[in-house]
Amino acid sequence: MEVQSTFPRRPTHQVMVGDVPVGGGAPISVQSMTVTKTADHEATLQQIYDLAMAGADIVRCTCNEPEAAEGLARIVPRSPVPIVADIHHQYRMALAALEAGVDCLRLNPGNIRKPEHIKVVAREAKDRGVPIRIGVNGGSLHPDLYAKYGDVVTPEAMVESALQEIGYFSEVGFDQIKISVKASSVPLMIDAYRQLAELTEHPLHLGVTEAGPLPGGLLKSTAGIATLLAEGIGDTIRYSLTADPIEEAKAGRQLLESMGLRERKNVDLIACPSCGRAEIDVVAVAEEALAAFADREIPLQIAIMGCVVNGPGEARDADLGIAAGNHRGHLFIKGRNAAVVPEDEMVSTLVEWADFIMEHGADAALARVDIDRAEREAARDRDRLLASQGVDANDSGTRIEMIRRHTEP
Repeated sequence: MEVQSTFPRRPTHQVMVGDVPVGGGAPISVQSMTVTKTADHEATLQQIYDLAMAGADIVRCTCNEPEAAEGLARIVPRSPVPIVADIHHQYRMALAALEAGVDCLRLNPGNIRKPEHIKVVAREAKDRGVPIRIGVNGGSLHPDLYAKYGDVVTPEAMVESALQEIGYFSEVGFDQIKISVKASSVPLMIDAYRQLAELTEHPLHLGVTEAGPLPGGLLKSTAGIATLLAEGIGDTIRYSLTADPIEEAKAGRQLLESMGLRERKNVDLIACPSCGRAEIDVVAVAEEALAAFADREIPLQIAIMGCVVNGPGEARDADLGIAAGNHRGHLFIKGRNAAVVPEDEMVSTLVEWADFIMEHGADAALARVDIDRAEREAARDRDRLLASQGVDANDSGTRIEMIRRHTEP
């Protein structure tokens, strides 16, 4: 039986994180964060795809050094979900992340403290239409707030930190804001969000910071997040676990589904962005596939990838997928190339093979194909694309030059 939510949602303004709406009555989104070094863009991108396939709508990556910003320039054009840059102590890293094309910034008011630096970042984000999350953390408040509230972390101190940052933003006319007031104490976190919800209509990002390993971290996070969601507070969520981030995405999705705040889906369709390597109109093919699978009860994860260069590898955990190359579709099952079909038969082929896998299983599907031949054909089309487009089809090099203006002495 499908669970329907009866929890009234708190009215909030809406911001767009890439193509994902946050607040304003939009579905509550699930977030997670990569644990790879962002400078290793291939490893980070693989984890982003894994997180998207586990249920993450938005993924955050650290931007703590120039190499990380340059990694983001290569990651953003190929990411299947919007990317948030997590900024630590250097406001120049925020400017570099904006040059990299990220969809959102996360700033901690306790780390970047100079008003002039905060306002420089806000002006640049405003000019680019990029929202900022004010990420207050109970463990890193401004020293003045600690002193004001008796050298202890209180809900009032956390809320005041957020309101101060909003004040700096308002001085430069920036209002594309979402806010978090996280703490490792569940009662503290709940009280802080309740107070903040009374004072602002900006969308709220819920989470219990440093919740710890499983199972305790899962219980702590659920206790805090679910309590607030049941009160109508919260527009996007993240489980912060000492575990594989895949567990965070899964837990967030499961919580929202169990509370009736997100619909359960049949086919889980993953599609890459339409980057410089795309050989097809990815959006159009994805929409065609959604329509084809709309009434079919097939609980598989299916990937539609714009090119055969990266597609099968990035979506290797999908049950079934297809990648374009040389006007052909390269079908893959569990990351293994399986068949080659004409481009105009890509969607119908996906439906046919999805039906087969549901009835017989993936191993049986792989047993009926010539994998060696399919891999040779895929390699040939990959080589052709690389020869014609080069290794930097998304022109990341130009963005990296702009990034270095902010990061080099």
